[in-house]
Amino acid sequence: MADQRGDERDEPGWLLALLLFGGFRALVDRLHAELARQGHPDVRPAYGFAMQAIGREGVTASELGRRLGVSKQAAGKTVDRLVELGYAQRTADAADARRKLVRLTPRGVDALARSAAVFDRLRAEWAEQIGADGVRAIEAGLRRVVPPTAIRLDVAGWFGP
Repeated sequence: MADQRGDERDEPGWLLALLLFGGFRALVDRLHAELARQGHPDVRPAYGFAMQAIGREGVTASELGRRLGVSKQAAGKTVDRLVELGYAQRTADAADARRKLVRLTPRGVDALARSAAVFDRLRAEWAEQIGADGVRAIEAGLRRVVPPTAIRLDVAGWFGP
């Protein structure tokens, strides 16, 4: 990587991790600022991961906890907040009336759809800055070194206690 003077040199290994994390944060922070402007000011990154984990079919709180890598109690608190904000609802499971499913409401589906559109715009902005080939090269390189099992929805849990 070239430094600010344009000199080619090897960077310390830890810088790669920080740059990748910084890129992640830049995208997520911009996403949430735009979602707030579009009528979703209460969505937080953890809620976005939870809504992705809930998906279109819905899940139990226990399954949500497993998908997010958090306890059932922590998942339940997240669900409580999503319900309170109107992004999710608890419903009876048609296959087993004893179980409660968490499902996205139309507001939750809207937030996810808007998120996808915003991420597409942010990717296009990166392509303007570093070129479409540069973005594709970053994505291709990361696909080669990041195992498929490393791309999970439990990101929010990585930074927990």
